[in-house]
Amino acid sequence: MNARFRHSRLCGFRRFAAAAACLVLVSCGGGGGGGSASSASTGTSSFVTNPVIVSIGASPTELTVGQSTTLSWSSSNATACQASGAWSGTVALSGSQLVTPPAAGTFTYTLTCNGVAGSTSVVVANAPTPMPTVSLSLAPASVPAGQASTLTWSTTNATACVASGAWAGNQATSGSLAVTQVVAGTYTYSLTCTGPGGSASGSATLGVTNVAANVATVVIDSGPAGVGGIINVPFVSVTLCTPGTSTCQTVDHVLVDTGSYGLRIIAPGVLNASLALPAVTGPSGNPVGECAQFVSGFLWGSVNLADVKIAGETAPSLPVQLVAPAGFPGVPSACSRTGQNMGTVAALGANGILGVGLFNQDCSPNPTTCATQANNGLYYACTASSCTGTVMPANQVANPVAAFTTDNNGVVLVMPAVASGGATTLTGTLIFGIDTQSNNNIGTATIYAANINGYFTTTYKGTTLSSSFLDSGSNGLFFSDGTIPGCSASSGFSGFYCPATPLTVSAVNTSANGAASGAVSVTIVNPQALDSTIRAASIGGSIGSTRHPTAFDWGMPFFFGRTVFVAISGASTLHGTGPYWAY
Repeated sequence: MNARFRHSRLCGFRRFAAAAACLVLVSCGGGGGGGSASSASTGTSSFVTNPVIVSIGASPTELTVGQSTTLSWSSSNATACQASGAWSGTVALSGSQLVTPPAAGTFTYTLTCNGVAGSTSVVVANAPTPMPTVSLSLAPASVPAGQASTLTWSTTNATACVASGAWAGNQATSGSLAVTQVVAGTYTYSLTCTGPGGSASGSATLGVTNVAANVATVVIDSGPAGVGGIINVPFVSVTLCTPGTSTCQTVDHVLVDTGSYGLRIIAPGVLNASLALPAVTGPSGNPVGECAQFVSGFLWGSVNLADVKIAGETAPSLPVQLVAPAGFPGVPSACSRTGQNMGTVAALGANGILGVGLFNQDCSPNPTTCATQANNGLYYACTASSCTGTVMPANQVANPVAAFTTDNNGVVLVMPAVASGGATTLTGTLIFGIDTQSNNNIGTATIYAANINGYFTTTYKGTTLSSSFLDSGSNGLFFSDGTIPGCSASSGFSGFYCPATPLTVSAVNTSANGAASGAVSVTIVNPQALDSTIRAASIGGSIGSTRHPTAFDWGMPFFFGRTVFVAISGASTLHGTGPYWAY
């Protein structure tokens, strides 16, 4: 062999030994775990392979029961990853996932990729028990004395509530209540409620102002005891006194009627027997009875004298009608033929009627008819057993307003608006006088003069209705329109309109002298669709093509959201002499 050959064999041996040494070094490599883990070479050699690296974290790491956290992880040089601990399954080599721990405690989320593991922990605490919350409101927040405001309250996380301040007692955790204060001042309604999380309180403040002497509160509600199912009936309280004495009685739920004239009170069950009101006698010296006639029926009773007080106004020794008083003769046949007898609280739907319309006496517009004609249909001279027609030259039943010392030229009826769904109660005001005080100025209202009969003209769908009037004593808008569906006879609203959806009714009102004209739009709703607790709503009905073919009766819904002036015939105001309406 030559030298070159021997040299080659030596070098080959050395290369083999080096390779063996490298194999030993690689086999000694190893890896670790935790939030971030990797595999790497060890030993004295500088030769390094690509290690597996695992990283996992959570955000946030502190939760309350029901909250979630986001797991985020990544890996390097891995081919597969597996979740364990508080989660499980095969997962991507990197990614994120929203997790919600099921309960309180510490939850560890582990990720293992190619044998290398990392983990993160989340601590979950029980959620604190929520504190109660209490909210109260008053609408309106400021009212005249004697006028109602609606207190509404609601709570969260409460199981029991106790009222304090201007009200008291245990209360439901939510509700509403009509509250009334008769003395001016500031009233705070407080409510403290408790629950598993503790207690909380809330309050609302009602401002009550003094009522002017010429203002009476008007309320629409469910009416006096014994009355059911009424709607759109405005009530006021009236005090009657034996003339010249302090023997008095206040009667509530007296219907406010701008379509009639005079005060009439149901006697049975309403008037105290101790209130002795002197009888009015006619020319024959016999007590006088009256047959007051309305579209819906009649009221029969005696005529008596009383000092009538409403708010701070007084009409002394005013002739009034007491309906169906004990011991008075029965209804004359001529009176009973005029319609239904409304001489009970249940039939009338009120304890009486306060007629504050355009005229002074109920025999208007021509009181001389009753003064000179015995067969006038209204007044009767009565013995113990029977009654016959009589002239009535004096002491006809009279509009109390005209007999006031001041504020005696008319009234102003102010009512709030009503939503399409109606209202369970409604509160307004009856203000006495027109342009006599700062609270009864006509201002920019349009004046609609009435004719001798108290009518103006309404034009509806091209038809001229020359006997139209404003009547708070009618509980709907009554007019003829065969295109509007009527309510079923079994609904309790026979004669009313039942449109499928709220219907806007538009017309034009013109004063009797032609000096003023203006469009009017009112929406009527289906009364059958109203909740049974609703007492005020914009409803309408048929007036009857034969009874009143030339009339549009703008009943109580017309007054909602309006200020309406009623000037008494012959009375002077800064804007002219009555009779007129203005709104």
